[in-house]
Amino acid sequence: MFNFVGMSGKIIKGRVIKSTGSWYRVKLNNSSILECRIKGNLRLKGVRSTNPVAVGDIVHIEYENNTDNGIIVDIEDRKNFIVRKSINLSKKLHILAANIDRVFIIITIKNPRTPYGFIDRMLVTAEAYGIPASIIFNKRDTWNDEDQTLASEIKNVYQAAGYNTYSITALEKNDTEQFKSLLKNKITLLIGHSGTGKSTLINSLNPDLNIKTSEISTVHLQGRHTTTFAEMHPLDDNTFIIDSPGIREFGLINMDKYELSHYFPEMRDLLNQCRFDNCLHLQEPGCAVKQAVKENKIPFTRYRSYISMIEEETEVSYED
Repeated sequence: MFNFVGMSGKIIKGRVIKSTGSWYRVKLNNSSILECRIKGNLRLKGVRSTNPVAVGDIVHIEYENNTDNGIIVDIEDRKNFIVRKSINLSKKLHILAANIDRVFIIITIKNPRTPYGFIDRMLVTAEAYGIPASIIFNKRDTWNDEDQTLASEIKNVYQAAGYNTYSITALEKNDTEQFKSLLKNKITLLIGHSGTGKSTLINSLNPDLNIKTSEISTVHLQGRHTTTFAEMHPLDDNTFIIDSPGIREFGLINMDKYELSHYFPEMRDLLNQCRFDNCLHLQEPGCAVKQAVKENKIPFTRYRSYISMIEEETEVSYED
């Protein structure tokens, strides 16, 4: 466990559903909500995080004396988590969410257009942390014939790599009901470019949530940020969605360049066919990955993203 130096007394247990940096909203096992803070020093081995407690964490709590608040004194071991690099502290990471069952990457093909590189970095991060990922094409109702063709091309790229893709619009009940069925009995992280409509989509799944939304900037065709902190929302007693802050750019952290190709499924399947065990798939002779790109068995967009990640290594750019 990740231990805090805390108070003694009766311990209760719950799951963090919202973090604002200094206060944490925790859903207890009896479904009541408790506002909590951390007291004491966090002793967290092996993880340099700006936020010791993240949405999705299972925490142990003591009631604070003479208040209706709680104090988080312990965190149970995480089965997984998704991280980004801290904006202000480059040597530390920020945990977006913990203990999730799957990730849905929400993308749009216009207003704003989600780049291949952004999608690929998201997928690589999910692969690195062992979290199943799928791609949601949102705002299908705004597509013309050209958009439909582009969407099909992008779908082919990721379906060939083994990822499930779905096209939806929050304006059609049939779409939202089908999407809701994919979420059933799971904790799902929704993550994507600013302006892809994550909050609108969640509102369509549960209108009672009434999450704040905003229009696209007409000047830059980018989304305006409406979600400032990750928050977990219930769809039913066993189904939860985590809405994450909109991200304009997404880079990598703690990635070894020799392991990066392992997080591209279509490359991973070919690694034992390369002449050299430590092949980086750049200029080495006898590279099965480069040959597959040449033969169009691996899309050039995916290989281009791989090259970009190799060149950037741990460079990241975030904007919340």
